[in-house]
Amino acid sequence: MKRRQEKLDRTRVLRLWTLNETTKAAPYLHSVIGSLREHWLEVLAAQRRLDRAPDQPASVKRTQIIEHQAREDERQRAQADFNDALDELNKIDIFLLDPVQGLALIPFRKGDDLAWFVFNHFSAEGTIGWRCHDDPIEKCRTLSALEKPVGKLNV
Repeated sequence: MKRRQEKLDRTRVLRLWTLNETTKAAPYLHSVIGSLREHWLEVLAAQRRLDRAPDQPASVKRTQIIEHQAREDERQRAQADFNDALDELNKIDIFLLDPVQGLALIPFRKGDDLAWFVFNHFSAEGTIGWRCHDDPIEKCRTLSALEKPVGKLNV
């Protein structure tokens, strides 16, 4: 009985969005995805500074240890900020695809199938297209193609 209950706890129901809801949420999504991008770039920069630090020989100076610890603290802070923003996005069932390019996927229902709106932080409209769940990840159909049945798309 306990095993069955454990399986049920892992099931997650996605909130499915409409295009209208996505459009209304665009300013908020621009803000959160912009924050995610900034935090991710901070993580990468902090990691690069750590990687560039000289290998410390056996006789390490106190200042080198302090500088290394400060860089490590900076990286951890940036990672924590990124994780907080990512959690905020995931709570509303929106999934980050690429933090540097500012891309996120928003689930919606296309007929009886799961599909995804593609949100681009750098686009004024926000939602730039959509893809079927089974499409290759780089596939992005135009929003005008939403009116056609999935089987008849030649995009």
